[in-house]
Amino acid sequence: MTGEIWVLGATGRVGREAVERLRRAGAEVVVAGRDRERLTQVCPDVRAVTGSLDEVCARLATEAPAVVINTVGPFAVTAPQVARACPPGTHYVDVAAELSAFQLLHGMDREAAATGRTLVSGAGFGVLATESILLHLLAAEEKPSRVRIDAVASVAIEPGALGEALAATIVHGLLDGGHEVRQGRLVRARAGGAAERLTTPDGDVVTTASLGGGELFAAWRASGAPSVIGASALVPANPAVRAALPVISGVLRFPGVAGFVTRRLAGITTTTAKERPRRFSWARARVEWPSGRVREGWLRTGEGMTFTVGAVTEVAQRLAKGEGRPGAFTPARLFGPEVALAAGGEFVITD
Repeated sequence: MTGEIWVLGATGRVGREAVERLRRAGAEVVVAGRDRERLTQVCPDVRAVTGSLDEVCARLATEAPAVVINTVGPFAVTAPQVARACPPGTHYVDVAAELSAFQLLHGMDREAAATGRTLVSGAGFGVLATESILLHLLAAEEKPSRVRIDAVASVAIEPGALGEALAATIVHGLLDGGHEVRQGRLVRARAGGAAERLTTPDGDVVTTASLGGGELFAAWRASGAPSVIGASALVPANPAVRAALPVISGVLRFPGVAGFVTRRLAGITTTTAKERPRRFSWARARVEWPSGRVREGWLRTGEGMTFTVGAVTEVAQRLAKGEGRPGAFTPARLFGPEVALAAGGEFVITD
């Protein structure tokens, strides 16, 4: 086994910036992807492993790095494939957001524990920010009766094509459809439901609605509450569009439609960079206990993708130092809510 940290998808924004941050920290980094020329352009002077995902996984299994960072979507496909390729003692972390990816990876918990591997899903803004403020509010408290978490990312847009990996991740999220936790069970719910108009601590007004992705899964595992809603500002604010989401999800299940939509989305190109819409990104948690007591708090950070880079590199470096434990986790359940502070966040308690 080596002390290397492999970054899969190093030509994308998160992968590229993660490589830079890890190298500044003195880590031994290896980049992996399909296009050697692009890898060389984006990550010069870094050892590259090129090939299809199957080929990269085969190399991974034989070279046994300390940690693998996966930034390649759709994670419902790539997360279990890459995690299973990790040999005993090689740890895994990704920036997944799709509910199905979390379910698949956490289904590998016993297998990971038996082979000395730590698998961490969701080391990005939506999951880490929301579960961290939730765990901060829950500290030393009894199990709550009701939880709602809201992710309000503020993201700058780079020029260029959306890309196949991100497009496939979006489509898989829509295919998962809406979910909530009711009476202690994860059940289907209307995507775009439970809309709520929020005012952030610095005065921005945003609307969030439920979708039921990785944030929901993490909040449920963190709290154990019998009623959990996971909401995001990424859900369209227009009520008519929100109402259409279940129909869109259903249409995508027809043969060939998901692939067609993925290809069309992948080709969408932004010609100019766009500044982030708000100064801060926010994550809110609202917790209610059986006694009727309610607490609310926020995590504040800057640009959402920058926080994601800080989160995934912080988790990877801790894993490389042997600070994890075998099994499948979300980041704050493994390392505590303070890992979000190390990634650039700040708690703001408003109750």
